[in-house]
Amino acid sequence: MDNHRSEVRDFLVTRRGRVTPAQAGLPAGLGTRRVAGLRRSEVAQLAGVSVEYYTQLERGSIRGASDSVLDAVARALQLDEAERTHLFDLARAASSGTAARRRPPVRWVRASIQQILDAQLSPAWVCNGRGDIVATNLLGRALNSPLFDEAVLPVNLARFRFLNPDAVDFFRDWEATGRDSVAALRVEAGRNPYDKALTDLIGELSTRSEEFRTLWATHDVRLHRTGTKRLRHPVVGDLDLAYEGLDLPSDPGLALFIYTADPGSRSHQALDLLASWAASDAIQERDAGHGGQTRNAPHPTTSTPTSSS
Repeated sequence: MDNHRSEVRDFLVTRRGRVTPAQAGLPAGLGTRRVAGLRRSEVAQLAGVSVEYYTQLERGSIRGASDSVLDAVARALQLDEAERTHLFDLARAASSGTAARRRPPVRWVRASIQQILDAQLSPAWVCNGRGDIVATNLLGRALNSPLFDEAVLPVNLARFRFLNPDAVDFFRDWEATGRDSVAALRVEAGRNPYDKALTDLIGELSTRSEEFRTLWATHDVRLHRTGTKRLRHPVVGDLDLAYEGLDLPSDPGLALFIYTADPGSRSHQALDLLASWAASDAIQERDAGHGGQTRNAPHPTTSTPTSSS
């Protein structure tokens, strides 16, 4: 619980430090300010709560805070959708019992989800909140072939980004990819703070990557629902792909991601080439009589085991 209190404290302090009095519509006042952003008293004033009560919230005592109070604090701190959701997740985790906090481990997707993946003509895969690729279609595995070359399972986007030296060539938007990856893990840590596999992953990345430690300390969060990925694939070269992320309501904690390229574009042609390469490898492996998966050859059905929560 002490760790959770520090998460609440650090999140609120970092958000408060970003908002200036001018942005909040408050007078700057006389003299030198000792804080970069708003004072606690100013946040309390904007939220319509006492200074004492807001001080307790910022010290991590968020358990039992009402939705109306959390909404008021979110408005005062000018939180965006992802940050507001994160604040509510932190409050929910503080108020729920420990027995209810742990999710059952997700080890594979349902057959119908795999069928949806396989029916896509574009790269598609399913991820959990930790960034593990739980399942993918043939083209999705081919697109992520550098990740599947790793010996460590489950295949994890954040681990590849921060610990694999090949990642710097694969991700063309290097810095943005790092920020987005950490922000997504922050969201999951607020939503599911007692996920042991998540805690272990964050511990591993914090221990082995100074870049990760620096980004983790910012407490930034982001919802990954849509955007653009700029990749450099070792087989087909540069790709500019739009993606959409869709939560799977019947499978809490899982999201389906589909990547597309503009018709007729260089990236669209590269995806066609990648599909041919993937199909060729799959046929060669089948003809060679290899019954199990290999690290370099994509497979049409590629549900990936994930570690327990």
